[in-house]
Amino acid sequence: MTEQTTGTPVVSSSKAAARIRAAAVEAFAENGYGGTTTRDIAARLGLSPAAMYPHYRSKEELLFAISFEGHTRCIELLRHADPTESSPGERLHAVVHAFTAWHATHHARGRVVQYELTALSPEHYHAILGLRRDISRIIKRIVVAGVDDGSFVVPDVEGVNLAINSLCVDVCRWFPGGGFTDPEAVADLYAELTLRLVGCSGTP
Repeated sequence: MTEQTTGTPVVSSSKAAARIRAAAVEAFAENGYGGTTTRDIAARLGLSPAAMYPHYRSKEELLFAISFEGHTRCIELLRHADPTESSPGERLHAVVHAFTAWHATHHARGRVVQYELTALSPEHYHAILGLRRDISRIIKRIVVAGVDDGSFVVPDVEGVNLAINSLCVDVCRWFPGGGFTDPEAVADLYAELTLRLVGCSGTP
C-alpha cells in the first residue's frame, strides 16, 4: 500500500507506482483533477483501472501522494540550496533561484501540486498545509535574518514572505510563456527581483 497513516503517505519507489504518478500528473495538468478519471490515467499506461488499486486505492490518494512528493522535494531542494553561512542576500538569491527553477522545470507537476489542493480530503489537505508552512518558514527565516542585520528593508515580514512565495510558485501556472522558455533565465530574473523587493543593500 502507499499509505502508512492518513496524514503520511509512503511514496512508493516501485517503477509501477512511479509510472502511475507520472501519468496522473500529465492527466491532471492537462484536464484538471475533476476532469480526469482513474480510467483516463490507466489508459495512458495501457492498464485497466483495477491494475492501479494495489498501488493507489483512489484518485484522491494518488493526488495526495503526488502533492506530498512534490512538497517534500521542494523542502529538500531549498534546504540544500540555502548557503546558511553566507549573507542573507546570498541566501535569499540562492533559495529563490532554486524554488523558481523547480517550478519552471517541472511546470506540469507544479500546477498539480500547487493548484489542485482543494481536491484533497480535509486530513490530507491539512497534511500538505504543514509542508507548505515548512517551505514558507525556510524563506521567512532568511528574510528575518536580513532585517535583523540591516541588509533588508521591508515594511512587513509576513507580507513580503507571502509575496516571495507567491512569485516563485506562480511560475508553474504560465511557464513557458511571456518570452521565457529557459528555466534558468526566469530563475535569474526572479532572484534579482526578490532582492529588490526586500531592499537588499549591496550585491549578493
